[in-house]
Amino acid sequence: MQKIKKSYWILLLLLTWSQVSNAQEQNKFKQKTDFQFTAGINRGFGLGANLILHDLSQEFPFDIRVGVGYTWLQPGSSTKARKIFINNATNGVPEDKGHSMDVRLDFMKPMTLLGNSNSYWFIGPRYSKFKGNFKYVGGNEDFDITSSQYGLGGGFESHYKISEGLQLILTGGLDYFFAAKLQGHDTSYYPDNDNVNARTNNENDTNFKYKDADKAIDQPQFMPRFMVGIQLDL
Repeated sequence: MQKIKKSYWILLLLLTWSQVSNAQEQNKFKQKTDFQFTAGINRGFGLGANLILHDLSQEFPFDIRVGVGYTWLQPGSSTKARKIFINNATNGVPEDKGHSMDVRLDFMKPMTLLGNSNSYWFIGPRYSKFKGNFKYVGGNEDFDITSSQYGLGGGFESHYKISEGLQLILTGGLDYFFAAKLQGHDTSYYPDNDNVNARTNNENDTNFKYKDADKAIDQPQFMPRFMVGIQLDL
């Protein structure tokens, strides 16, 4: 499944690069580029920066947007994280923090939304790197749990002119990330449960499974996005 997801991502990037290359060879078609900066809610508070390529070719019906984002997230349950990835100790005062960094590729199509003709719908692949840090003050434990995920997302966006070359943008959408390996300390849990050094659940004397780790750690899965930002015409 992971190989299929990676191949799908690579194929989309190759197709996009092919369209960009073809567009550069068309002298009669002028390419327009915009830059966006956004902030808002992406399950947690997030920031983003995007580059949009318009009118790549007369045959290609979409604009292309490439973006990166950073989101501060709650990483999950400190108590369960220690049990599932380290041990069953309960001492120390827990502190936790988390974030995700994402890369996104959108295929954008103009539309009219709520009477605004300067709007788009968009869809495309996603990639996210998540890290949650769990620290137990007085308990001598401080460790990270990480995952790398592929996903898909889509949504709608409206633009409102502020001045020449500057627009206000409002974006709403949803990203979904596929289950992926969760790794922390010297323990790894895989979606197919081919786990490495899985810890023992003392309640039933069996090893924890991937579903237990996934429930304890809030890695990206469904990620609603409501962003506000500005767009600069380059």
